[in-house]
Amino acid sequence: MKELRIGIVGYGFMGRAHSNAYRQVSQFFDREYRPVLKAVCARNRAKAEAFAANWGWESVETDWRALVDRPDIDAIDICSPNNTHREIALAAAAAGKMVLCEKPLAMNGSEAREMTAAIEQAGVPNLVWFNYRRVPAIALAKQVVDEGRIGRPFHYRAQYLQDWTISPDLPLGGQTLWRLDADVAGAGVSGDLVAHSVDTALWLNGPITEVTGMTEIFVKDRALQDDPTQTKPVTIDDACQFMCRFANGSLGLFESTRYARGRKNYNTLELNGDKASVYFDLEDPHRLQYYNHGDDDHLHGWRSIHVTGFEHPYMKSWWVPGCTIGYEHTFINALADFLHGLETGEETHPNFRDALATQLVLDAVLESARTGQWVSVAADGFATDAAGG
Repeated sequence: MKELRIGIVGYGFMGRAHSNAYRQVSQFFDREYRPVLKAVCARNRAKAEAFAANWGWESVETDWRALVDRPDIDAIDICSPNNTHREIALAAAAAGKMVLCEKPLAMNGSEAREMTAAIEQAGVPNLVWFNYRRVPAIALAKQVVDEGRIGRPFHYRAQYLQDWTISPDLPLGGQTLWRLDADVAGAGVSGDLVAHSVDTALWLNGPITEVTGMTEIFVKDRALQDDPTQTKPVTIDDACQFMCRFANGSLGLFESTRYARGRKNYNTLELNGDKASVYFDLEDPHRLQYYNHGDDDHLHGWRSIHVTGFEHPYMKSWWVPGCTIGYEHTFINALADFLHGLETGEETHPNFRDALATQLVLDAVLESARTGQWVSVAADGFATDAAGG
């Protein structure tokens, strides 16, 4: 095996998910490259050292610049807050490092364009961790679409609902709650949740051409986590809804919020065509619902496909049919695809250009919410390979 020496920035939720993927991928997928957990970078040395000891990272840095400059690092994995992605990615690309970046790619489309141009000019392998593409049931939906079973698409609808920010007593800032701070996150549910829904939609149904949307902020001011005596206006979206048109003529409907009481990570999609429909719910992640109008009339009805067989995407690398995999495995599957791309020289998706397409859709949605008008999505945001996977 060849070593792929990883330097990771950040030790939060995504740092854990990615570290687990680096440790597990070679145990389940036969790949030419084997990840080596070379260094973790975070500003708090004590916490970074504890994280490194727990996950098996060999060393610790407290300045990401030092991480990028290290000759013993092949790839930089960016798991830090959104406002850090641009600077780290540009420096890593300039240093000739591979770059893997958490979603959303950037704070806005302008940053995403700059990052994509830098990555493509450097010619370095790159990946954006839209991990839901690697849910086997969603990957099976993609296979169904590519096989022409849906036929002419008419409707795409998606919901991504959570409830963890409802309390007005929830503070703003810190390791987790930076997602409520526009200066750090850039956007609210549109960047955090809708980004996933849009990436999946572009992958399954192709480019989005125009949108009309609305957003809402339900709690206008929050106390600061670092100083509860001070408050700060909340300027990120708590909820986002939009309609859209796809380039293939179909219509789209998207809804996302962190104020849906009882919904913890409710992520659904449905695609309706003239021949068939597919439906997926992340809270039932090992099943794809499929309706085939070509069935005999007396057999019409939705079928529930248990996506655990060796014939299903990714599953031959895991357990025996009937045994499910979970959330953490989607990152392992994504990493396995990236390592396969390094072996073959094929581009792995979603890459920076794919993530730029998502970012520009989100920009258009927020602009529409601001103006109350339909907004066209910038054409240069379209993925170069909408069928890439």
